[in-house]
Amino acid sequence: MERKVRILIAKPGLDGHDRGAKVVARALRDGGFEVVYTGLHQTPEQIVNAAIQEDVDGIGISVLSGAHKYLFPRIIELLKEKRAEDIKIFGGGIVPNEDIPQLQGQGVQAIFTPGTSTEDIILWVKQNIQPKV
Repeated sequence: MERKVRILIAKPGLDGHDRGAKVVARALRDGGFEVVYTGLHQTPEQIVNAAIQEDVDGIGISVLSGAHKYLFPRIIELLKEKRAEDIKIFGGGIVPNEDIPQLQGQGVQAIFTPGTSTEDIILWVKQNIQPKV
């Protein structure tokens, strides 16, 4: 039996609004993935450590605070430092369209903006994240 794809959903920083993250976490779980939700106010270090400890295949970051230009690259940097760059990063929240190409150039696989359906997110994960062997 093949291992299910494991996804960590995280809310970094001081943003206290996590409804969207919880909706995505539940949708991914219902879509057949194993999901770990870290809760609010996580540091990039806590997120990366949890991802490694939980042996996840992908990390979904929800950012509404405007700190996306710092948070995404910092998480990617920490994954590289810990030799865990095989963990794919995607995210959502309030990220201006003009910032998305820069984030993708830094290693973010996908950004889902407000209004993206959970079905689209599930389909993207199915097509882009494979379970570790």
